[in-house]
Amino acid sequence: MYQFSESKRASTICFSLMPDHLHWLFQLQDEAMSLSNLIGQFKSISTLKVNRERGLSGRIWQPNFYDHKIRAESDLIQQARYIVANPLRARLVKNIGDYPFWNCCYLD
Repeated sequence: MYQFSESKRASTICFSLMPDHLHWLFQLQDEAMSLSNLIGQFKSISTLKVNRERGLSGRIWQPNFYDHKIRAESDLIQQARYIVANPLRARLVKNIGDYPFWNCCYLD
């Protein structure tokens, strides 16, 4: 995700990597890139890195994805809160500060 922000393709607002899925709130920055292309690139790059790190091969992401278009500032804040609180709702931790796989630009 950070690689996409650094390359100015997408600006990450927040994310929460869960044991079996990812919530990622971002704004597309590259007008030439579609949402589907960015997600496809993300899945490809992250799959290669994870498999290389673990000495494995094969798919790690489901073939589809779900999107939600943000239409108002209030919706943006609501979605960011939902994403950040996901590890709490899943009872992975009691305090979000104890969960290592999330970040939010509003809390930097």
